[in-house]
Amino acid sequence: MGHKINPRGLRIKINATWTSKWFGEGKSFSQFFQEDIRVREYIKKTWKHAGIAEVEFERSSNFFRIIVKTSRPGIIIGRGGSGVEDMTKKIKEKFFRNKKVDIKVDVHEIRYFEENASLLAQHVAEQLEKRMPFRRVLKTALDQAEKNKTVQGVKIEIAGRLGGAEMSRREWLSRGTIPLHTLRANIDFSKAIAYTTYGTIGVKTWLYKGEKQD
Repeated sequence: MGHKINPRGLRIKINATWTSKWFGEGKSFSQFFQEDIRVREYIKKTWKHAGIAEVEFERSSNFFRIIVKTSRPGIIIGRGGSGVEDMTKKIKEKFFRNKKVDIKVDVHEIRYFEENASLLAQHVAEQLEKRMPFRRVLKTALDQAEKNKTVQGVKIEIAGRLGGAEMSRREWLSRGTIPLHTLRANIDFSKAIAYTTYGTIGVKTWLYKGEKQD
């Protein structure tokens, strides 16, 4: 089960929720769904250096709210909020040019990157792109995650041409417990890709933050 199902998707409405919150039916559903994917990919690609962990959406008939969770909010907000205004303007011109939609961007800060699986995966990918030894990268990332008191277990897995080897392989390290089969377990999961001169290296991270109490 752990290899076939996204741990977060498996726990929807148990201790996880949807990143897009709106109601649509018929053609509007497929339209909203595709817009969400394109806008999310655009934000993460354009503001990649801002350490974006997650992008959430809330919609109504003529209102579109974007919630950006990031470890570097200052980069997105800018001086006097100019960065948020720039983001809103670019999204409106690219995706909602001929539509009467009121767009609002909210920025939420994540103080510690090691308590978020997405940011931890991005951090590992960045280090691999800088040609750091992969074993050192894995060990350092585990040490950083282990220091956070909210994290009770962590696992990091990388796959590809590690160290420039001709044959691709898979390496992983873990500490603590990762109960993937326990539905009430609060497990944060994410993926990232490191683009190296030898090819791409996939990164997967699991963080266990205790069980949900009824």
